[in-house]
Amino acid sequence: MTFSGEVKEELSRHCSAARHCQLAELAAILHFCGQYGKDKNGLYAIGFQTENEAVVRKGFTLLKKTFNIDTSEPVSEETLKLLMKKLGSFEEPVDSLLLKNACCRRAFLRGAFLSVGSISNPNHGYHLEYVCNSMPMATQLRDTIQSFGIEAKIVQRKKYHVVYLKEGAGIVDLLNVCEAPVALMELENLRIVREVRNSVNRRVNCEAANITKTVNAAAKQIEDIRYLERTVGLKNLPAQLWEMASVRLEHPEASLKELGELMSEPVGKSGVNHRLRKLSEIAEKEKQKRGEKEN
Repeated sequence: MTFSGEVKEELSRHCSAARHCQLAELAAILHFCGQYGKDKNGLYAIGFQTENEAVVRKGFTLLKKTFNIDTSEPVSEETLKLLMKKLGSFEEPVDSLLLKNACCRRAFLRGAFLSVGSISNPNHGYHLEYVCNSMPMATQLRDTIQSFGIEAKIVQRKKYHVVYLKEGAGIVDLLNVCEAPVALMELENLRIVREVRNSVNRRVNCEAANITKTVNAAAKQIEDIRYLERTVGLKNLPAQLWEMASVRLEHPEASLKELGELMSEPVGKSGVNHRLRKLSEIAEKEKQKRGEKEN
């Protein structure tokens, strides 16, 4: 089973005790994937346009709990009218009165995810979306999500309007709102592992870059010192620079701090850096004077 399927299975097993919350969740399921039809005897049947058995099971359970509708038998016109009066037309957004309480909005989002929601495998990235048939329903869904302080956006995809979240933290918050603690913990654990791995990779890359930078700088310093050794002679340099050049040649892999400690009179990192920079400046001037080009 996919991660999205696992989330829906968990949500399908959660049923609010309060009837007003049950109505809000049923309204979401019926508005997003519900359908009804009339037979030749004038009786109606209510169903759900979905391939997910968990959604169908939850929808039938809620119909039984809220309206005492036995879905194994036809539904009378009076019963259907009562259902429509309470929940509104399936083609329109859910009545805002059904969503006035935070607990009902939670149930609504749970029912909506069961009906038209999906979530990607968190090992491959973070993406949760609801695919809606109309812009008004997508807008209501987005606004309901945002009422919990979670950022959600809408994008049109062919004839559908998709409400989506791409931030891991926002998806975790939404799973919490929908009351899916098992999926939430699994996603949160994967997020932590992924973030730690990314943090370690960034640190390793940063350290590797610093090492490369240090090695390149040392190579350039030694190249300049060798050039001065061949051209002007190191002993013709000021005493401090001559000693600095000699120590660098003898210890090509040493850090600035280590080079400073190897001097006859210990020097700090800034002092070492200043002297090495001075040696490079002298080498550059000597090259310009001799009309040579630096490789």
